[in-house]
Amino acid sequence: MQTHIPKGREAEELQVGKNWFVVDAEGVVLGRLATRIARMLIGKDKPNYTPQLDCGDHVVVINAERVKLTGNKIDQKIYRHHSGYPGGLKEIPIRVMLQRRPEEVVREAVLGMLPKNKLRARRAKKLRVYAGSEALARHAGQKPQQLAL
Repeated sequence: MQTHIPKGREAEELQVGKNWFVVDAEGVVLGRLATRIARMLIGKDKPNYTPQLDCGDHVVVINAERVKLTGNKIDQKIYRHHSGYPGGLKEIPIRVMLQRRPEEVVREAVLGMLPKNKLRARRAKKLRVYAGSEALARHAGQKPQQLAL
């Protein structure tokens, strides 16, 4: 039996009907939160999942500043990036990142769990992360559903 691969109009119909979900990150372990969100952005929990299509939903994460880290990660985990010039290595501990930009901590964790392919940027656009819970009013028009983790 051959596998049915949707093409053309049928593939476009699969990409329609994106839902909006709100995830409260307060007290949730960062890695477990990121894996759950990545699966929703990819669309793996949907019955019409197709690997080569963007079938995932939109996810709004609130209270990113209250995410929990296990073990010694709060002291040992370091974010590194390089400017490309000699001596351009920048290192920022996660403790400092959580104080300055907690949204980036959650975003980096989720983006690290998305597949590195052509759909990654499109899936990343469907992720919105906020440090507090007051930004939820921005997405009231989309009628997001609360998702319990």
